[in-house]
Amino acid sequence: MSVEPTPTTDTHAQAAGPEAPTDAQTAAPAAAEAAPVAAAPPTAAELAQAMRAIDGGTGTIVTRRRPAPPVADPDSNDAAPDGAQPDAATADDGAEPAPAAAAPPTSEQPAADAGAATADARPVPTPRPAPAPGGPSSAEPSADALRATAEVLAAGGAPAELVAATVATLGEGAPALLREDPWAVLGVPGVRPEHADGFARGLLGAACGPDDPRRAQALAVWLLSRAALRGHTAVELGDISTGLEKQGVTDPTGAIALMLGEGGDGSVMGFQEELQEPGAHRAASEDDEDEEPQVRVLLALDRLALAEDSLADGLVRLISTFEGDPAPAPAPDASEADTESDTEAASEAASDDDAPVLDWAAAADAAPSPSAAALIRAVADAGLVLHTGGEAARAEPVALVRAARGLGLRAWVAAATADGRRRLADQHAVTLAGLLAGAEGPGRSSDGTLALDLLVVCDSPALDVDAAATLVESVADGARLVLSGDPAELWSAGPGRVFADVLAAKACPVVASRTPDFGPIGELASGVGVGELLPVEAPDKEVVIVTAKDGPEAVHRALQLVGDSIPRALGIPAEQVRVLTPGHGGPAGTRALNAALKQRFNPGPGTFGGFDAGDAVVHSPVPGTARPGTVRAGGPQGLLLDCEGEEVRVPREQVGTVRHGWALTAHQAVGRRWPGVVVLLAPDAASELTRQWVYTAFSRAERHLSVVHAVGPALVQAVAAVPAQGRTTRLRGALVEQTADLRD
Repeated sequence: MSVEPTPTTDTHAQAAGPEAPTDAQTAAPAAAEAAPVAAAPPTAAELAQAMRAIDGGTGTIVTRRRPAPPVADPDSNDAAPDGAQPDAATADDGAEPAPAAAAPPTSEQPAADAGAATADARPVPTPRPAPAPGGPSSAEPSADALRATAEVLAAGGAPAELVAATVATLGEGAPALLREDPWAVLGVPGVRPEHADGFARGLLGAACGPDDPRRAQALAVWLLSRAALRGHTAVELGDISTGLEKQGVTDPTGAIALMLGEGGDGSVMGFQEELQEPGAHRAASEDDEDEEPQVRVLLALDRLALAEDSLADGLVRLISTFEGDPAPAPAPDASEADTESDTEAASEAASDDDAPVLDWAAAADAAPSPSAAALIRAVADAGLVLHTGGEAARAEPVALVRAARGLGLRAWVAAATADGRRRLADQHAVTLAGLLAGAEGPGRSSDGTLALDLLVVCDSPALDVDAAATLVESVADGARLVLSGDPAELWSAGPGRVFADVLAAKACPVVASRTPDFGPIGELASGVGVGELLPVEAPDKEVVIVTAKDGPEAVHRALQLVGDSIPRALGIPAEQVRVLTPGHGGPAGTRALNAALKQRFNPGPGTFGGFDAGDAVVHSPVPGTARPGTVRAGGPQGLLLDCEGEEVRVPREQVGTVRHGWALTAHQAVGRRWPGVVVLLAPDAASELTRQWVYTAFSRAERHLSVVHAVGPALVQAVAAVPAQGRTTRLRGALVEQTADLRD
């Protein structure tokens, strides 16, 4: 057995080896990796068999009524239906999935893209479900566990270098677990099905067969984990069935039914959703009673299913527990309240209720803009509000927080990153990670919820389901939550499309900002957001479009812009310029670009694990986060980084969570902006460009944007016709069902 190499300095390519694929390669996974459009839908008999098998079992199948599949929806910027091709941008490097168990990340675990900064350093969410005995641990593994694991791996023919990763993934109980279920090794990063099969044959001998239920279970988890790396929180039954069949499982439907019932370990859950044609309404009639509704069955990893359900329940809780504020008492008419007794009676009536009287109308009238006033009015009447808008619209949540504080409420606004907090320019702005960890903001109440009455979360599209569930669980009953963000930006690096799903569910008030982003860069990005790539007037060279005939020329021009043209012509220092490119691998990927940029700006031997003092880096302590920083020093104990003014020490064994950071992917750039940005599009990125990616990349620039591309008309076509690449999720359906129940 051999596994694919895991470079010590690049956790993003652990599954892919030294030549990790680009976006174009990772965006079209084989059907065996659960590509949602690859499989034919299951037959009625297959659906019936799966449902019957789990009805009496210990597995879970939940019925969700779904009024219509997601279609082009201007409110959610979601034009791709569920089950469309996986989102390439969430798997920039083609990394292997994290293990199915909700394990604390380690330096051995890959990141789908250390990209979207849902938080600068995301706190560990509340576990759902509780970890199994012998599960992963952040503590140093014992020598006995390492020795026993090495013996088991050797017995199955696995390489010795897999020992540390196996114990890190499966915990101290790895030896016993592997002897009981050899295919559990498939959860270790870098291990593929053929590797796991070889290991199982080494341990089981003749007893090893392709239809072993343990094998099917492990393969299903692997397929779902691969899909999660591409943003899906669930996968249709037919796709998993096809994936199992391609791996040699002769009765995939029966295997799925077994794992969802008493024969499974609970790591895979099933959900049934009722489908209707878009725009169709089922009229109540006698004929309908005999008509079988059209359904689909979704499979999901338990950790993602529970997080998504917890998120839906939490959002509905905020809607249903909000009771509003007492209205201000009307001013007494001087002609009718000129007696002392009338005045005293009015005063007593006003003080009967201990709750403060909040004059939201006056606060709205004093708002700095009509859009800010609309947001204040919406928040006055609802516990959950969505707010959409671009960079300039970020002033509106700040105006809301200031107005709420003027009314006596404990109000805070949170951004995804430290740079986002800076751009909010308010003393009550915090990072989301700092807020949830208690390092910033109001802290926690005695019941464990955040000690606040109103929380506004900017950069909400960057929230994946786990981070969003943790956030919503922290907001108390009766408090107000505003999710604010730009719906045209990329979805989260982790699984889900939370902001888009909540928008599409129409479960709460939505305030769409009418404040445009100004200047040539804002005009260009705004056009991209509505599907148009038009030339803009840029008298001070705020926007420059450079075409190249091929990839090498595009790379040469991009490097020339960063190192010479932009600093010389525009006065923007090179260290304030970033290159954005779709993927990590290939000649135009971040790895190659960072190698070239290091030689230009900070050449050195890579004294500290491949890094030198002064290197621009990105620290990715957990998948889905990316903290830009600079190497200050290093030694046998690890690296010392300066991450946006904060001193960060990276232990030697976790140096693989640091990578060079002059060139980034768009997901890594989410939540941040730089004075200068160069967007590089090589020919191999052409087929994978989407409007979301282009919009996000273009809008990272504050003063200057250069676009260097060798993709020809593909750029215009992508902006006009490819809004996003779809993700299969359950949140929208769950919210629609639960809010319908509230209305009923």
